[in-house]
Amino acid sequence: MERTICLLVAFDGTDFHGWQLQPELRTVQDVIEQAVRRVVRHQVSLIGSGRTDAGVHAAGHVSHFVTTCELEPGKMRHAIGARLPKDVTIIALREVHPLFDARRSAISKLYRYRIYCAPGRPVERRLQRYTYHFWQPLDLERMRAGARHFIGEKDFTAMSATGGVRESMVRTVLRCDIERHFDEIRIDVEGTGFLYKQVRNMTGTLLNVGRGLCEPDQVAEILKSRQRANAGPTAPARGLCMQWVRYPPHLLVPPEQTEVAEPVNDVNDALAT
Repeated sequence: MERTICLLVAFDGTDFHGWQLQPELRTVQDVIEQAVRRVVRHQVSLIGSGRTDAGVHAAGHVSHFVTTCELEPGKMRHAIGARLPKDVTIIALREVHPLFDARRSAISKLYRYRIYCAPGRPVERRLQRYTYHFWQPLDLERMRAGARHFIGEKDFTAMSATGGVRESMVRTVLRCDIERHFDEIRIDVEGTGFLYKQVRNMTGTLLNVGRGLCEPDQVAEILKSRQRANAGPTAPARGLCMQWVRYPPHLLVPPEQTEVAEPVNDVNDALAT
């Protein structure tokens, strides 16, 4: 009997060439699939919630696979986890509804970009792998004013990778929050989906606003122009992390389970129970 298994994982993306399988390159999908195959003893195709770029990290990446293996979830998690490299870990594993799809079922995702904003380098806090060092002072109020122009359903062509044309360049950003934690500035972007390098280009544009190279209201003009050249530079991958993905609660339980899960802020809560 086939079962749909959902994985919640975290990984340090520094030494990976992104999530997606690539010939002769080390990717997150490849190392997890290899570990899963050794446990379930048949071929699997892992479907991920997002294709993170090379160097991008994840605190809550979700994927799923279909298996006929009868191992109970706790033992399966332990067996797969023991076969993963040290820069990947399984936070939770559970059987879910057959209609669950890690990519298509997602309601929203949150990415966090971390900027180490101080004269000294982030290595003094052991953060050099996970933050972008920006030594110049940044005006957070200006950045917040600029970030407001990203919220809503908009054409994000100007924030996409050059030449990265999709069937639709319209995406919905639900919020773009900017907070400071000591020497670290965090930009949290939640949306229903993102274009290739969208969050990193949004960050680069907000950095230009924060350092006074453009006015906050110019962000709206940049979006309307649909020209990538008008936006800021692409922020480095190392500062970006996929924090969580949100799903309809009823898809996070197997079909025979009659109890419907309560609404949750993210899949981490549901999978951890």
